[in-house]
Parts: sequence; structure tokens; C-alpha cells
Amino acid sequence: MDVRIGMKDVAREVAIETEESAEAVEAAIAAAITDSSLLSLTDAKGRKVLVAGAGIAYVEFGAPAQRPVGFAQG
Repeated sequence: MDVRIGMKDVAREVAIETEESAEAVEAAIAAAITDSSLLSLTDAKGRKVLVAGAGIAYVEFGAPAQRPVGFAQG
């Protein structure tokens, strides 16, 4: 699923594609905003993204990532 996080006073947004469920990501974001802690998300490639909860302006959830259909050549 694609998650885009808009930051206060920053023109660019943080974009991450994660394999976590929307509910898990939403709960982590809500907790980070509530207590101004550090939000930690792991993307689909295993990289970790850290965002200050106090700086989050908005969050946009995209559609869950779908696996491509077809035949793999290998």
C-alpha cells in the first residue's frame, strides 16, 4: 500500500510503499501524532523511514499494492 505523509512547513511529502496493513499503519501514525513521538515505518524493500510525529500535517493512504499477473520468465 502507498502511504504519503505531508509534513508541516515542508513542500515535499514523504512517500512510502509498505506491506503493512492500513490499520497497523494508521494506529502507528495516530500514536506518533498523539504523543509527539517518532513514527517508524518499514517499506516494501526493508528500508526504515523515521518521521517526527509532531511534524505530520496529513496522511494519504493509497490502494493496497497488487501483485502483477502474468508469467515470469527466468
